Amino acid sequence: MDLVLLVTLGVFAPLLGAAIVGLSGRRLGDLASKSITTGLLFFSCAVAWIVFSQWTWGGLEAFTVELFPFINVSDFQSVWSIRIDALSAVMLVVVTSVSSLVHLYSWGYMAEDPDKPRFFAYLSLFTFAMLALVTAADFMQLFFGWEGVGLASYLLIGFWYKKSTASAAAIKAFVVNRVGDFGFALGILTVFWMFGTIQFAELFPMIASKAGTGWDFLGHTWSALDLAGALLFVGAMGKSAQFFLHTWLPDAMEGPTPVSALIHAATMVTAGVYMVCLLSPIYEYAPVASAIVALTGAVTALFAATVGLAQNDIKRVIAYSTCSQLGYMFFAAGVGAYQAAMFHLFTHAFFKALLFLGAGSVIHGMHHEQDMRRMGGLWKLLPVTYAVMTIGTIAITGLGIPGVGGFAGFYSKDSIIESAFASFANGHSAMGLFAFFVGILAAGLTSYYSWRLVFMTFHNKPVWKDAHHIDHAHDDHASHAQLETHSEPIADGRAENGHAHDDHAHHGPLKPHESPWVMLVPLLLLSVGAVAAGFIFAPWFIGDHEHDFWRGAIFVAESNHVLHDSHAVPTWVKWSPLILTLIGTLAAFWLYVLKEGMARRMAERGGVVHAFLYNKWYFDELYEVVFVKGARAVGDLFWKIGDVKIIDGGGPNGMAWLSRKFAGGLARFQSGYVYFYAFVMLLGLAGFLAFAIYAWGG
Repeated sequence: MDLVLLVTLGVFAPLLGAAIVGLSGRRLGDLASKSITTGLLFFSCAVAWIVFSQWTWGGLEAFTVELFPFINVSDFQSVWSIRIDALSAVMLVVVTSVSSLVHLYSWGYMAEDPDKPRFFAYLSLFTFAMLALVTAADFMQLFFGWEGVGLASYLLIGFWYKKSTASAAAIKAFVVNRVGDFGFALGILTVFWMFGTIQFAELFPMIASKAGTGWDFLGHTWSALDLAGALLFVGAMGKSAQFFLHTWLPDAMEGPTPVSALIHAATMVTAGVYMVCLLSPIYEYAPVASAIVALTGAVTALFAATVGLAQNDIKRVIAYSTCSQLGYMFFAAGVGAYQAAMFHLFTHAFFKALLFLGAGSVIHGMHHEQDMRRMGGLWKLLPVTYAVMTIGTIAITGLGIPGVGGFAGFYSKDSIIESAFASFANGHSAMGLFAFFVGILAAGLTSYYSWRLVFMTFHNKPVWKDAHHIDHAHDDHASHAQLETHSEPIADGRAENGHAHDDHAHHGPLKPHESPWVMLVPLLLLSVGAVAAGFIFAPWFIGDHEHDFWRGAIFVAESNHVLHDSHAVPTWVKWSPLILTLIGTLAAFWLYVLKEGMARRMAERGGVVHAFLYNKWYFDELYEVVFVKGARAVGDLFWKIGDVKIIDGGGPNGMAWLSRKFAGGLARFQSGYVYFYAFVMLLGLAGFLAFAIYAWGG
């Protein structure tokens, strides 16, 4: 079959599955619905790997297939296309691999849910929107996919719509992303205003000629490319949960765990990183915008890592880990190491999906318990889950020996940290040194909270054995508000208040169990990627074959030698991540294994620092006061004062009041008595005669 036709079918296969199951799922039944969507996803995955292998080893050249006109308004021309180059080939593999395995995993995880056709239709719809995004050849199709994944995200986070916290989280994600998308839309308009086109093939060759273009505003001349780059990055901040627009991502864990793995760990949240790397021709000539990207990414990496130290919900720990890892990717792109950013995106997809699905296996085995303080000692009862989560933890911490090797995260994360130092050393980016120190500090924190998760969940005293003695509302060590156990409801949807009606809550002691093989097989396959994706693909993404792999898909200016110089950084720079990682690992081992119970006692005593981290730097509380209550106050002002008192009071209500008063006055003259009307007529006649005498007399 022709490769162009094969790619086209691979991109639209998930949409076909979503349409069939979404419209006819109830008539088809659960098994047929799952089989259709999962089968089509594995077909798309096979196509993606064919394209990727042909690009990497087969000498495939970049091409674009124009399918049909999308939007034609004067010079604003958009054609629905499928663009294949190194960037889209990488993203096709990431999206379809994770999505197909999540579909398969969901066969087991969602086995008891009565709405399986709807769930699988939503998953496939999301996958199509993401494929449309990564194969777009212009900004309009990119924006379509951008909004499409936002819609699918809303539907999937709020899938258990009877659960109030899930519905609230879905709305929060949708609203926060609209804030970022407003900036993204303004950035697209800025690009169109500057260049008169939104087609990437036409746009990119013209950017260098516009490098000095200014925009006069408020008495100051602004760099137009910096303005465009900054506005476009606002969209990436929302979609990829960066500092200030990050608050939706942890709350999105209210959705089913497969959703967390698919959307909020491996695919949708990386759309912002992909967009920045795709638009490298803009950011290479926009130093201020690039500095903003690097600064925001570095701050996010540190912020999320600190918050992850104090969280107790197993999924939320991994969610903040996602925020932190995305920060790494962004500051890599901000300092000019776009290739390293994409490499970390690629490896991160495997080990982060592995960790999320592994957490789902723990939750499934613990009858929907998510609080790590109620776990412990599970390594014997969930041996496969324990093994794969240990692999994922080694991968995400970047544990490895320079010059020897390690798991996937070692190659990509160390490349980012070394690139940050090199960008400062060679004078390419002033933000490089800050990003470097943040990177190695965040590496230590990542190691600590990642191993903390493993030790609390799989080692330590098995607290779950006494679970039937624990009441969620009356815990000996923490208040109900502090526990914040956002457990997922079991499949029949009985838990609408956020707490699962699991076995230990009603039927005595909890009995953890290993997950079925339909859930374990995806974990084992992802483990292979978490182990091997680094050393296999490092030469192609950031090594000797880097030029042959990217082949112009990422633009690097002549002055940008960051990636090349990163291979020659001082020895202490290469070893710094490992040293910090080992310190974090040993600290977690000492506190949670050797001195078991010490961390719990420290948390019970509280303190300013613990409260600050546990409450996520109080961002939700701050936004509640400034934006939620502020918006409500402004709304009340316009409603109660502007609308009710001024508009209604002076308009329809006011005129109605005057009419009523006037009519009431006239009604007094309508008594119904003949003598009254005769008297009025007499008065009128007397008045008329008086006027006539006065007029004639004058």
